[in-house]
Amino acid sequence: MNVELIVADSTAEIVLNRPGKMNAVSGAMIKELHQCLDQAQQASARALILRGEGPAFCAGRDLTEADPGQEDARLILREVVSPLILRIADFPAPTFAAVQGACLGIGLGLALACDVVYAAEDAKIGSPFARLGAVLDSGGHAFFVARAGAHRALELIYTGRLLSGKEAEAWGLINRSVEKATLLEQVRSLAKAVASGPTRAFAESKRIVRRIEDERAGFRQVLDLEAEAQGIAGRTADYKEGISAFLQKRAPHFSGR
Repeated sequence: MNVELIVADSTAEIVLNRPGKMNAVSGAMIKELHQCLDQAQQASARALILRGEGPAFCAGRDLTEADPGQEDARLILREVVSPLILRIADFPAPTFAAVQGACLGIGLGLALACDVVYAAEDAKIGSPFARLGAVLDSGGHAFFVARAGAHRALELIYTGRLLSGKEAEAWGLINRSVEKATLLEQVRSLAKAVASGPTRAFAESKRIVRRIEDERAGFRQVLDLEAEAQGIAGRTADYKEGISAFLQKRAPHFSGR
């Protein structure tokens, strides 16, 4: 197995564990990632961390499996890669990526599909496709344009420039860049704190944000979506606990139910 799942304290941690290949994603690894996501959901994980073992987060697709000029790239993306990116983006709990070293190609898509991305200051984040004669994929166009603007997106695509973690933070591609030595500690601490929160309510907010991104939901529609979500949250055990804790002047203890 080149992908591992660790579940502890309501937090699932999916580890790309092929360090000798810089965690380059093979077809077998994609199946393993789906299996780990299934297991994380079955375990009712209230937060999910995605990380890579070794010097790199993920250097992209394992190109030793490529067959230039013969393989059906459209089919591979539509039926293999894109469903995985969507599964991470739609995971029902908050998701966090811890990025060190190379974060390229499908690795870029995997990381930016997470809700929150922390990267080491010296990480290498971007699109090397200009050197391969290929088109940026794995959602890269959407991520670059939404977070950095069309002009910067095309600059990154045309030049193949890789951003450091510091630069990626400054450009708005990721949430924060931190020292490599403390990266995993900080991501785990954040995920653990979020997992102890009202994760049912968080799931509703995540759905609203996705509707804004995917459907360009307008202000009036968002108000309606918020009202609907609040109605759902208002019937949860967490809402009752939150109100009770507020009135009793104590810290709430949320269960995610």
